[in-house]
Amino acid sequence: MIEVEGVSKSFGETEALVGVDLFVPAGTVQGLLGPNGAGKTTLVRILATLLAPDAGHARISGVDVGQDPNSVRSLIGLAGQYAAVDETLTGRENLVMVGRLYRLSPAVAKARAEESLERLGLVEAADRPVKTYSGGMRRRLDLGASLVGRPRVLILDEPTTGLDPRTRLDMWGFIRDLVEQGTTVLLTTQYLEEADQLADHIVVIDRGRVIASGTSDELKARLGSDLIEVEVSAAELDATAAVLSDVGCDKPTIDPARSRITIPVCDPVPDLMAALRALDLAGITPSDLGIRRPSLDDVFLSLTGRTTEEEDAAPAPKRRRSRQAAGSRA
Repeated sequence: MIEVEGVSKSFGETEALVGVDLFVPAGTVQGLLGPNGAGKTTLVRILATLLAPDAGHARISGVDVGQDPNSVRSLIGLAGQYAAVDETLTGRENLVMVGRLYRLSPAVAKARAEESLERLGLVEAADRPVKTYSGGMRRRLDLGASLVGRPRVLILDEPTTGLDPRTRLDMWGFIRDLVEQGTTVLLTTQYLEEADQLADHIVVIDRGRVIASGTSDELKARLGSDLIEVEVSAAELDATAAVLSDVGCDKPTIDPARSRITIPVCDPVPDLMAALRALDLAGITPSDLGIRRPSLDDVFLSLTGRTTEEEDAAPAPKRRRSRQAAGSRA
């Protein structure tokens, strides 16, 4: 349903994408992970016909995004990082307006708006001005607008950023329902738990390049078996990593954001005892220490050397923070 072959894009001297390949089967969720500035949103904008690639090809359901953007817009829905809704209109008026921009008849646009309001639990607030909505309600309305045209492909660019845990869980359930009904979803996210829960397949992108791909379990398997996790003060991170360099079956990985060190282990109990002895001899007392299974966070940190929240060292291209036109949804 989504085909990306050798796509590259630069902004001046900054290479945002470098020969990216991506293939997404119909009726699945494709997770796209990467640190800030990795190129995720640039790829989303290319697939949404908002940017032209410098090289390579991208297709939605076999339609080239560069050669026939109007047809592509009729196949996709797009919900970005910021709710693109008109605060002066009611929720219902927003959805009907988007339906009319999709060139639906007034009756069909109204019916689709009502359907989206019901699915997203916004019926009671439908006739209130959007300026009275909470952040979570605006995000749900934005998602509803992307669904008015009943897209075959739904592109979600960090859709749950800033939402409270309850609203995020509701959004996950809604995305699962869409996929069960046949919608194909491309999901960019910085919440690795979100990708773990929703994505059938995951691609990790860093500095504009695909550096890993696979299912969540396949990516976790790259780290081997269990992990020793050690939490110390920020000042002790480097010293602790050096002390534990001979423990386990691979070098320690430092996570400065969480003051945490993880070490892949081959023999959990002996390796844990060895870590305890090494720390005791060095006079280091961790605030926490234990053994656990690998997570996507561990995979991500191992692959990129930083967390999803950390910025790329390269300067990011300047992008205008503007309200998405309904045509970019269609």
